Amino acid sequence: MTSAGRGLRALGRQRMMEIILVVICIWLSFKAPNFLTYENLLNVLRSVSMQGLIAFGMTLVIIVGEIDLSVGAMAAFSGCLLAYLAERKLPIGLGFGITAAVGYLTGLFTGVMRAKWAVPSFITTLALFTGLKGGALMVTNGFPIASFPQSFYFLGGGYVSVVPVQAIVLLGSFAAFHVLMTRTAFGRAVYATGGNTEAARLSGINVGRVRMQVLALVALLASVAGMMLAARIMSGTPTVAQGWELDIIAAVIIGGTSLSGGVGTVWGTLVGIVFIGVIINGMTLMDTPVYTQYVVRGLLIFAAVLLNKVQKSKE
Repeated sequence: MTSAGRGLRALGRQRMMEIILVVICIWLSFKAPNFLTYENLLNVLRSVSMQGLIAFGMTLVIIVGEIDLSVGAMAAFSGCLLAYLAERKLPIGLGFGITAAVGYLTGLFTGVMRAKWAVPSFITTLALFTGLKGGALMVTNGFPIASFPQSFYFLGGGYVSVVPVQAIVLLGSFAAFHVLMTRTAFGRAVYATGGNTEAARLSGINVGRVRMQVLALVALLASVAGMMLAARIMSGTPTVAQGWELDIIAAVIIGGTSLSGGVGTVWGTLVGIVFIGVIINGMTLMDTPVYTQYVVRGLLIFAAVLLNKVQKSKE
């Protein structure tokens, strides 16, 4: 099947998920108390904002045919590193910049390993997953560090008028990535690299550089999301963001992005991340036991992978 055909099939699946999301929202409006209230819908956006920020970057990574399993660990490590720097009286702005730079360079390392030495990103990021979790524990000695100035809370729990800052970040980043992928040469290079690497190379695209850029970008976004999470809980905690990588990858696939590369949209990812957020929020409002919620999330991940496999088998 051609790339255009695969794109149309993925678009059809994306539309199907949009319809399912609307049906679920209607059902929850009757079954879950206060689901359709303005405050709760904003809470859904805020709850998925940090994972959504990473998911937009993960969309680019998967479109080029790569994967990053370290984003959850990167988020936890970044929050801990920022708290460590703040504890040593570094200005919070400087600490934010240093932590973001560490995240970007870590992702760039993954990209270099992939582009220059052909080490699969799956292997590199799996190693980073373990290393960053250990790094977070080393920085904090295994205990949360609560060293942030009170003003830092604005990034994680503040409001602009009646809209949470995190919701603004989510929607703003969506708009930026939508323009990036639909209106720029870089976006076209990402699709070309994932769709047919050899054809992209012959057309003059530096596919190694594209891979390095998207892997560095998603690590940077994970670092920023980790610092937003630290601002939300006002501490650097090494045990946060566990399982984020699976939820994020599931959201990207639910949104229509193909694991085989070349196909996907940022809008679809937004639908996917909101879909997961709505499910979790609805179960919470209905007092569903936590262990049952984990089972449902596991089934969602399985369903996402199964959808991808079914799509691929029809190509």
